[in-house]
Amino acid sequence: MGSVFKKTFTRPLPEGAKITARKGKRIAEWIDAKGKRRAAPLTGDGDRISVESKTYTAKYRDGSGIVREVATGCRDESAARSILGKLERRAELVKGEIISASEDGMLDHQSTPLADHVAAFVGHQKAKGVTAQQIADTRSRLERVAKDCNFSRLGDLSGNALEKWLANRQAEGMGARCRNAYRESWMTLGNWCVRNRRLLNNPFSGVSKADEKADCRRKRRSLTEAELTRLLDVARRRPLLDRMTVHRGKRKGEVYAKLRPEVQTRLERLGRERALIYKTLALTGLRKSELASITAGQCVLDAVPAYLVLKAADEKNREGSTIPLRADLADDLRQWLADKATAALDAAREASTVSFDSKHLSGRKRITSDSTGCEGQSCQTLTTVPTLPPDTPLFTVPKGLVRILDRDLLLAGIPKVDERGRTIDVHALRHTFGTLLSAAGVAPRTAQAAMRHSSIDLTMNVYTDPKLLDVAGAMEALPSLSLSAIPNVAKATGTDDFLLAPNLAPNLAPTLGKSATRLSIPDKQASWEGTSLKGHLPRKTPVKQGFLAVEPKGIEPSTSWMQTRRSPN
Repeated sequence: MGSVFKKTFTRPLPEGAKITARKGKRIAEWIDAKGKRRAAPLTGDGDRISVESKTYTAKYRDGSGIVREVATGCRDESAARSILGKLERRAELVKGEIISASEDGMLDHQSTPLADHVAAFVGHQKAKGVTAQQIADTRSRLERVAKDCNFSRLGDLSGNALEKWLANRQAEGMGARCRNAYRESWMTLGNWCVRNRRLLNNPFSGVSKADEKADCRRKRRSLTEAELTRLLDVARRRPLLDRMTVHRGKRKGEVYAKLRPEVQTRLERLGRERALIYKTLALTGLRKSELASITAGQCVLDAVPAYLVLKAADEKNREGSTIPLRADLADDLRQWLADKATAALDAAREASTVSFDSKHLSGRKRITSDSTGCEGQSCQTLTTVPTLPPDTPLFTVPKGLVRILDRDLLLAGIPKVDERGRTIDVHALRHTFGTLLSAAGVAPRTAQAAMRHSSIDLTMNVYTDPKLLDVAGAMEALPSLSLSAIPNVAKATGTDDFLLAPNLAPNLAPTLGKSATRLSIPDKQASWEGTSLKGHLPRKTPVKQGFLAVEPKGIEPSTSWMQTRRSPN
């Protein structure tokens, strides 16, 4: 039999409390913040007071025989006993095997606020290694739907309510991909609740997924080689050109060179960095966030071939990859890191600080040729090339790179949206990488590995632009089938409906559309009556003198030891 009681706990002795004795017990008296006089007995040590809880706690034995204490949250004893009765009835159902112990445990989560479950789910995602941006997006979607659908506890979750909410968003113009993101967030939360025995089943499992192909809001296109060349050239020149261009007044649009040398150098380096960012994205297939995570220590540029090391935590599929580099791109990155290290060293020397670690200056040696002071002969000298700390980012990828790309496209004369409604953005450079691989004749399986895709269908159908593939050139690669190579033909014996090559025996070839002619295969005792075999076919009706009389089928005679019938075909 269970019971209800008010639990007692201890608190530090209130400030200004007076200790008195009542009925042989030491009592602390004080005035609380509301001005009310309070009193509580002291503990045995005398430095704390014993306080009774304002609500009742139910104590009972569950269906598994374990004694449990559950806070009822009730100040009234009768209300607390009512809750105790419900808990004891659940224990009886478990003992009677009407419900399982796991189902009984799920009932305890029904009264927990949904926000607590979401907080626990977010903690699970953080421990799993999900990126902070993805966690923030998921939490935002969950909170929005919970507010609109009045989901406050697990018992309120309903697939029908979510379907109705998604239908309303579709009527407002929300795209299929965005609606699927909301559906995926709630599906993930429901599956997590089932795995952790908070729910018996996922209430959102029946919510259908929107067709993203039928309602695709953003279709990307790939850049051609000529467009990509113009984009790199504009990206390199535009920072300096913008600063030198007048944007207001009578001289608006004019370009004049009145910049300090250090400012001009800084803008030229900025343009070079942007062009290198575009080139690296287009020739490696890296995503924007993945490129932003690459540091100097992850660039292995002295190997053959050179490559970048992408950490699993920074990759979309969380596997970690090695990204091979073209030789020209490796040279560009090698020179970029060397110039960046030199600029950092010069800045540190000018500031007279130790912000740049001097131990990195002796980490790399380079042999250079110099004819000065060697009497006209080339001399080799060993010079020290400064290197960056391993945790230095390779590029400073701006958050507003898509807006920068739009301005570069405009100056380069490249339309952002083509005649088919497809757009160019930062991720379109990854599409360009996939299309260039296919156009170069790279095997689909190799292209899939280079794109780091789990499905070859994604590589060939999504990240390959068929408009840029040389389909006409592929047709020209097919073998030549010239009609002039066919030999002259001759007509069959007096008929105009079939032509027969001269090397075929005319007496053995059947005539299409004509009835077959019966032949007999004579043996030693068989003979033909009234038949001359000088260039003529035998009579239609053979005369049997032996036991063999067969009918031919096409140019292959039937078996000679049995009578056959004509096939209907």
